[in-house]
Amino acid sequence: MRFLTVKRGLAAFAALVALAILLLAALPWIASTQIVRDRIAYELGLWSGYRVSLGAAPVLDVWPGFRATLEDVAFHEWADGGRPPVLEAERLEVSLSPLAALRGNVVLSGMSMHRPLLRLSTSGSVLDLPASPGGGRMMRAVETARKVVADNPASPDAGALPDIAFGTVEFFDGRIVDAEGDVVTSLRGRVVWPSLNRGARLVATGIWRGENVAVEASAASPLILIAGGSTAVSASLKSALVEAGFEGTANLSGDAYFDGPAKISSPSIRRMLEWSRTRIAPGAAIGAMSVASRVQGNARRLQLDQTTLTLGGNTGRGVLDLSFADAVPAISGTLAFDKLDLRSFLMAFTPAASGAGSIHDRIDTAFSDQLSLDLRLSSAAATFGAVALTDVAASTQVKGNLAAFDISDATAFGGEVQAGLRIDGAGGEKTVEMRLMASNVDALALAKAAGAERLLPQGRASVSVMLKGTGDDWDEAMARAEGSVTASLGQGALSGFDLARFRALWADGGFFPLSEVAGGTLPLRGFDFKARVSGGVARIEKADVQLEQQMTVSVAGIVHYVGQALALSGYFAPVAQDGTRAPAQMPFFVGGSWNAPFVSPAAADYSYD
Repeated sequence: MRFLTVKRGLAAFAALVALAILLLAALPWIASTQIVRDRIAYELGLWSGYRVSLGAAPVLDVWPGFRATLEDVAFHEWADGGRPPVLEAERLEVSLSPLAALRGNVVLSGMSMHRPLLRLSTSGSVLDLPASPGGGRMMRAVETARKVVADNPASPDAGALPDIAFGTVEFFDGRIVDAEGDVVTSLRGRVVWPSLNRGARLVATGIWRGENVAVEASAASPLILIAGGSTAVSASLKSALVEAGFEGTANLSGDAYFDGPAKISSPSIRRMLEWSRTRIAPGAAIGAMSVASRVQGNARRLQLDQTTLTLGGNTGRGVLDLSFADAVPAISGTLAFDKLDLRSFLMAFTPAASGAGSIHDRIDTAFSDQLSLDLRLSSAAATFGAVALTDVAASTQVKGNLAAFDISDATAFGGEVQAGLRIDGAGGEKTVEMRLMASNVDALALAKAAGAERLLPQGRASVSVMLKGTGDDWDEAMARAEGSVTASLGQGALSGFDLARFRALWADGGFFPLSEVAGGTLPLRGFDFKARVSGGVARIEKADVQLEQQMTVSVAGIVHYVGQALALSGYFAPVAQDGTRAPAQMPFFVGGSWNAPFVSPAAADYSYD
């Protein structure tokens, strides 16, 4: 009896296996009679909201999974007016439910698109988008989500979202195009979205503007995000030229909204800006850049708090504000540095203020058409070329036709220094204003920084330079400059001048090069200098050198600094204890090139006024 029971059980099991094999073998035939081309196209249309067309009848496979392969699939707008499809693919592989197929239904659980082509035609606040389908299961889910968001914008009820399975969408060798041509090529990746009321993740790679890029993004509630609500998101982009990442809260409705930590870095600002095709041209190839900050704002204005900016080897911390509301993007804020190379930093934004280049270069203010800038900078230590500064407070501004850079306070050459450069591009020619004020500085260090090699003053000095000129290049602006130069020196010395040798050569009565008296050091009680600048010529109104021997050397004349020539006259005058001067002695003339001037005795009746 027991044997009979086992035998009957084996027979029943064999019958079930045979039935399963029979159903499996018959599945393609059953499906092909019920899941026709229009039924699959109809289901795809229900999901997408587009009109779907197939180039041929589906090819069904049952192993290793039940799926349909569709050729030449196209998703059209219902009223396309002859326009090309929004999305098309050479081949579409759709994973289907076999049990649903036996009932005559189509239930999609996954999709693979081969060589898809997506066309963008609608401008979005952050990204361009394809044409809206205007209907479909997805759009109805979005409408439901919009109502959920409208009921409670601050905290939408995720439990009220439609619980509809979505699945996984993979794409291979895809392209994204717009009206101007290819945007992304060699696109490959996947979207994993189990259900419309759950989170989703995107992973993709492709070629964008000639560079390989990898993108990853995820959202806690993509449906809320699409419907105009806020949700937690994370996104990253990696390429050879730039890496960027964001993790926080995002809202893509209207001007969009972002709140959370973000970072971006690039090994080359110049190449990154060229690749991004922004209207901002880099001032120089200053190398690497990185920014890490908490970002808050929208597509028109972003505030960067707790910012750490590294630019050209300079690392600063502070707050930045980015505005894209106007035709020209604007950056404003404050940055504090431990150390700062002012020249390399400025070359990234305002190359005209960096002091680099030749005096014959054109005054380029094209950057003011690309970027508005208002930055306040501070640094414990800084350099500007070969000049070392400490406790620096500076600012740089670019707006419209105006560009300005100011060092409002700094310690340099052992004293206090202020400097500024202002360029006004309004009108046919550029107007350039320059100023330098140095108080109680080391005269020798200042003279060497200015390029002096022969006559080197020693002592504490104060200097003021104020110049204003117009022109299309720096040479022309300096040649037409107007302004003043004043300087004073306290107790000190003048190295590179041998007074005894000068007296001896003067007494000989002939011409002699100034270099003949280059040896020695001349003690000084003080020095006062004043000159007016006009048309490329500095007219010395006063240059009194007070010697230790109760003697004053007075010099007057002109210096053609553009032509690098000079014509000066001077004399020696003894000074009494009460400060009165005796009649002039040893009148002399200095002329020629300022690199190699000659000296000669002057007539006794020469006027020095």
